[in-house]
Amino acid sequence: MRIAPLMALGLTLSIVFNPLSARADQADTIAQEADKRLHGFGDSTASMKMTLINPSGQTAERALRVQNLETGTEGDRSLMIFDTPRDVSGTALLTHTQAGSDDLQWLYLPAISRVKQIAAGNKSGPFMGSEFAFEDIVTPYWQKYSYSFVREEKCEALTCAVIERKPKDANSGYTRQQVWIDKQDYLIRRIDFYDRKNSLLKTYTASGFQKVQGQWRPASMLMVNLQNRKQTRLDWADFKFKTGLKKDDFTENALKRAR
Repeated sequence: MRIAPLMALGLTLSIVFNPLSARADQADTIAQEADKRLHGFGDSTASMKMTLINPSGQTAERALRVQNLETGTEGDRSLMIFDTPRDVSGTALLTHTQAGSDDLQWLYLPAISRVKQIAAGNKSGPFMGSEFAFEDIVTPYWQKYSYSFVREEKCEALTCAVIERKPKDANSGYTRQQVWIDKQDYLIRRIDFYDRKNSLLKTYTASGFQKVQGQWRPASMLMVNLQNRKQTRLDWADFKFKTGLKKDDFTENALKRAR
C-alpha cells in the first residue's frame, strides 16, 4: 500500500534535485507538441509570394507554388516552384526531410537544364537570394535538436513558452535558436537564430494563423536579418489538403518536369 506514495515521493525528489533535467523534459514535451501541429495533413498545395526587402526598403517579388507530402517513416517531401519573375521561372527546389537522418535537397536550374544537389556544408547558404537559408525551409523535426526551457512570457494576447534548441547537425549554420511557442495551440510564433559565433543573426515571426481543413497555417512569415538589415516576407494563400499527391511527384525526374 506504500509503494505508490513512495514512488510519488521519489518523483518529487528527482524533480527537486534535478531541476535541469526536469526543465529539459518540459522543453522536449513542448517541442513534441509543436511538432504534432506540423503533421497529420497527408499532402498539401499552396501558393506563396516571396518579397525581398533591401535595407533601404526597396522590394522585389517572386511568385511560387508549393507542394508537400507526408510519407510516414520516410519523412516529408516538398517541392517549391518559381513562376515569376521571368529570370527565375521554372527554378524548383525538391526537399526530402527525415527525422533520423540528413535532409536531402536538389535545386533545378532551367537556364542550364541541370539538377544540382545542395551539399550538406552549403545548407546554411541563402535560398534564392532570400534571408531564408536552405536549412530554414525543411520540416523542423523535433528529434533534430536538443532542448532546454528558458521562460514563459506574453506574446500578444497569448502566453508563449520560450525554449532553446540546439541543432544536432554539425553542418548547421546556427549554434542555437530560441523559439516562442504559444501554449494554446502550440504554434511557433517566433524564432531567434544565433550564428556560428553565437551572435544574434536573424529573427523569424509568423502571423495571421488560420485553420484550414483542420490544419493551422500562418498567412505570413517574416525573416529579418539583423546583421545585413535585409528582410524576406513569405505571404501564403490557397492552402489545400489531401489533394492526392504521391511520392512520384517528389522525385528528381518530377523536379525536372516542374513548370
